Amino acid sequence: MVAHISAKALKTPVEWSLLLDRIDAYHRLGRAEIRDTFLGPPDQTLLSRAAWIEGLGFGVKSVTVFRGNTARNLPTVQGIMALFDAETGAQIATLDSELVTEKKTAADSVLGAKYLARPDSETLLIIGAGTVAASLLSAYPAIFPGLRHVIIWNRTRQRAEGLAARHSRDGLKVTVAERLPSAVAQADIVSSATMSYEPILLGDWVRPGTHVDLIGAFKADMREADDVLLRKGRLFVDCRETTIGHIGELMIPLAAGVISETDILGDFYDLAAGVPGRTAEDDITVFKNGGGAHLDLMVARVLFEAALEQ
Repeated sequence: MVAHISAKALKTPVEWSLLLDRIDAYHRLGRAEIRDTFLGPPDQTLLSRAAWIEGLGFGVKSVTVFRGNTARNLPTVQGIMALFDAETGAQIATLDSELVTEKKTAADSVLGAKYLARPDSETLLIIGAGTVAASLLSAYPAIFPGLRHVIIWNRTRQRAEGLAARHSRDGLKVTVAERLPSAVAQADIVSSATMSYEPILLGDWVRPGTHVDLIGAFKADMREADDVLLRKGRLFVDCRETTIGHIGELMIPLAAGVISETDILGDFYDLAAGVPGRTAEDDITVFKNGGGAHLDLMVARVLFEAALEQ
């Protein structure tokens, strides 16, 4: 029987530290083989991502992304993940895509920050107030115990206030920003998780020493950071194969000659192999979270094994 794993199936949530350690270790197995397909119009997209990693097997995640679903009070992203055995090719599990994506997206960004942000970072700014933002509010403090203040900025202030109210707790102050530029100027880590098609995060706002985590853009016409920020920062991605030629955050400035591929200094495979990330306290580091299928596969394997143990 093929197991189905939902959030309810995990009686004890997988700890963020364990998830990051496993993802980091899986990047030492060798580069994944990855394929992505997009179908449908810009506001009603079917995204399918498949990956193979030697020793881990195969994984396929298919989700629909319907931007208009917010007005219908329905999830913007819906889908399912299938996991296949490395030795026999047999399907061994299906997982709720929401569970995989929630864990994958936040773990991807926080692993990037673990490599690139200052370990003593105290203030985190989250741009956006959706599901991803909520995951970041759980994941970042678990890996950066020195965080004392989280600032949330969202175009719809009411959503930011609701998120802040749900996540404020002893030892961690969560507030809502009035103005984005001043919030960016306060932050040690800026994590942007929006559906923006035009830059909303400007390099002139970012102070030296800041780590910038870019999550939202996932298609060729989407971006969150402006050219100034990309030129100022030491640029890294989670995986070259799933970001450089696929996501507007990099494709657009590359095509315009603002940056070149040599300006992208490494990905997780490179960082795991010892490529230097942050080299000085005042470096601005910029990390593009592309969330490729190999990361879905890695996270799904951790969740599958955790469900079996439980």
